[in-house]
Amino acid sequence: MPQQMPQPAAIPLRDLMYQLDRGVIKVPQFQRHFVWDRNKAAKLIDSLLRGFPIGTFILWRTKEELRTVRNIGDREFPPTPAGDYIEYVLDGQQRLTSIFASFYGAKISRDGKELDFSSLYIDLQTDGESDFVITDVSGMKPNSYVAVHLLLSESILERLLDYPEKYRKRLLDYRGSLNSYSSSKVLVQDASIDVATEIFTRFNVTGVPLTVFQIMVAKTFDTNRDFDLSEKTEDILEKLDEMGYGTVREIVILQAVAAIMVKATRKGTILGLDKQKFIDAWPKMENGLLRAVDYLRSTLGVPVSELLPYQSLLVPLTYFFSN
Repeated sequence: MPQQMPQPAAIPLRDLMYQLDRGVIKVPQFQRHFVWDRNKAAKLIDSLLRGFPIGTFILWRTKEELRTVRNIGDREFPPTPAGDYIEYVLDGQQRLTSIFASFYGAKISRDGKELDFSSLYIDLQTDGESDFVITDVSGMKPNSYVAVHLLLSESILERLLDYPEKYRKRLLDYRGSLNSYSSSKVLVQDASIDVATEIFTRFNVTGVPLTVFQIMVAKTFDTNRDFDLSEKTEDILEKLDEMGYGTVREIVILQAVAAIMVKATRKGTILGLDKQKFIDAWPKMENGLLRAVDYLRSTLGVPVSELLPYQSLLVPLTYFFSN
């Protein structure tokens, strides 16, 4: 029988932002990087002021520990206390990040550029025919606009008299609208990580499914054993790069671990590998892979990975040299 999906429930947007800031809500690392620009974020905040719906946020509540995004811009998130439930964002990351960055005036670095979300402003002169939220205030009169993050801070109440009287009520109305806006949230509880990643893939607006590697990064993350598959893979690829084998694909490395553990390398087999045994097998795989590459270079005369007819040849060689 199909599993019944939980129904959306209303939640104040301010509560979502607070929970994200307190480490209750986390963005799992398998989510794509934040890609929205300030103009798109401005449109979203404009929708909030107009009371438009902005879609549902889908969260997965679990005690499972995954690798997560640790900050939004210059604002660091605290770790979730051990044993507490965590709510991972499965759908709505771009919206949630944009709103958080706008509300707190965060600065986000991307592709060598800094996106300053403290420079999103509300135009106090507009009657709603044009956008409420703008990014360019050049040529505008002082105190005819207010930064979004400043509007939501307590200091705005102290500075209220700095604004012309005709704008003061608007300031308070806009502040009230943003603070009271409610969205909808679907909370998926007591589901396995396989179900959670399937939900993410189906709701991912890019239509790009998660790779086996991305899922395994999430499944094998373990702070107690200081194991982060993404970082471990980067480390071994750096070593391989020094040997001329830096183009080895991540899936080949996973297949090598699976071959050592269970002598099988299919996708389903890899996804079903036991987390602790996977971590146990990693040093054995790394040693075997480095020895296999050394053998290819020194004995068979294959100096770089590009000359391999198939990278999958590394899998049985790694298995052999790991024993």
